[in-house]
Amino acid sequence: MVKFLDLQKINLAHEAELQEALNQVLLNGWYIRGKFHDEFESKFADYCGTSRCVGVANGLDALILIFKGFKQLGLLKDGDEVIVQANTYIASIISITASGLVPVFVEPDKDTYNLSVENVSKAITSKTKAILAVHLYGQLSPMRELKELAEKNNLLLVEDCAQSHGAKDHRGLKAGNLSDAAGFSFYPGKNMGALGDAGAVTTSNESLANIIKTMGNYGSQKKYLNELQGVNSRLDEIQAAVLLVKLKYIDQENELRRRIAERYLSEIINPHLTLPKFQSGSLDHVFHVFVIRCKNRKEFIEFTDSHGIQTLIHYPIPFHKQGAYQEYASLKLPITERIHEEIVSIPISPVMEESEVDQVIQVLNQYRPG
Repeated sequence: MVKFLDLQKINLAHEAELQEALNQVLLNGWYIRGKFHDEFESKFADYCGTSRCVGVANGLDALILIFKGFKQLGLLKDGDEVIVQANTYIASIISITASGLVPVFVEPDKDTYNLSVENVSKAITSKTKAILAVHLYGQLSPMRELKELAEKNNLLLVEDCAQSHGAKDHRGLKAGNLSDAAGFSFYPGKNMGALGDAGAVTTSNESLANIIKTMGNYGSQKKYLNELQGVNSRLDEIQAAVLLVKLKYIDQENELRRRIAERYLSEIINPHLTLPKFQSGSLDHVFHVFVIRCKNRKEFIEFTDSHGIQTLIHYPIPFHKQGAYQEYASLKLPITERIHEEIVSIPISPVMEESEVDQVIQVLNQYRPG
């Protein structure tokens, strides 16, 4: 069986360095916001090209703290509207509603699955105060155009970078440095994954970074002095130490993903499958997942599984069909619904063997709908 993602193999590739990092944390005797935490914040900010990085507990907290931080700065208030693509993972939406804001959903671009600038422009009203751009599946949203639109309408622009670590635009600017603030997840399955939950915010807004750092520590800068009603959302030393190891290899591993993606794009020749749009040689996609579309998805998955290829669906149910957001059940989102009905993610990772890639290509080319 070609595994969809072999996390054990990915981490064992760095076994010696990870063991040494964990040993250093143990021997250091400081486990929350210590030297590894501080070093990671500094190095990840440098990597992304921002002045600040604030480590938090997970990617959802990163986005929530961004929105709540902007509220503390007086740039957002309860009831303000945030435009977001309707086909994103539900965490992006939770970050908006959990912050007392109102999501406004737009259909994505049907080819990239990311925000459509045209649809965003049409959705802006006097209540719109921010845009949340999700770099879905690892591909950058059209950030230059979105930034121009945000500036024209005096809107905040926030990135959800949970799947796009290291992606670069045509200017060489990285995900996390294309907006007012960005949230990252380091969930184990991400391109740069920790050994548990972890997240971060990147920004060059010093006031926002300071507020987020304070809010994530019970609203306190000095022990037992609480300036804000904060939460407990901190990047612990173990995950920071692990991420310092992973950071050294992220660009190399992203390039391995792109090489596999380019093989898929050139060698999977099956009219019954729709492949992602990607310009060869571009660095704006890090292929967190390689998503294809198939009209007979259930049959396709049964076929690939029977031929030793493990697949996953990112994501099977759109948000407005979920019990958590029943108030949006009447929305008509045909592009979003079709995407959720047809998408399938096939194996891609930096530790795949050439023979495994060969097998995936061979099996997908053999598929024919019944």
